[in-house]
Amino acid sequence: MERTLSIVKPDGVKKNVIGEVIKRFEANGLRPVAMKMMHLSKKDAEGFYAVHSERPFFNDLTDFMSSGPCLVMALEGPDAIKKNRELMGATNPAEADAGTIRADFADSIDNNVVHGSDAPETAAIEISYFFNAMEVCDRV
Repeated sequence: MERTLSIVKPDGVKKNVIGEVIKRFEANGLRPVAMKMMHLSKKDAEGFYAVHSERPFFNDLTDFMSSGPCLVMALEGPDAIKKNRELMGATNPAEADAGTIRADFADSIDNNVVHGSDAPETAAIEISYFFNAMEVCDRV
């Protein structure tokens, strides 16, 4: 069993696709074990994406992520990280496989509806950024 962080970004919330995103996760064996709606401050977004602070897109990314509410989730399931990334599709929706979340709902590489952890170590850090131990519920 593995855990990953997933975020329905501000553009996904604005498009009202939260339920569809969760439905796709659950239909593919990923169960939410923590969830909260939040509006990140610029500082919160900069902290979360600190690993990208030297990249040219950092300011635009953190502006976007603090532009409106998002839904933050910890998901659990076998190979959760890989499964989540498959369901999301390529970062650039023009390159995403048909039927993936980004192919179906994203507008651009910048407004791509969802975020997902890329490795177990990253997932642990990202989950703990948003949730304390009492907020993550084991599902039996």
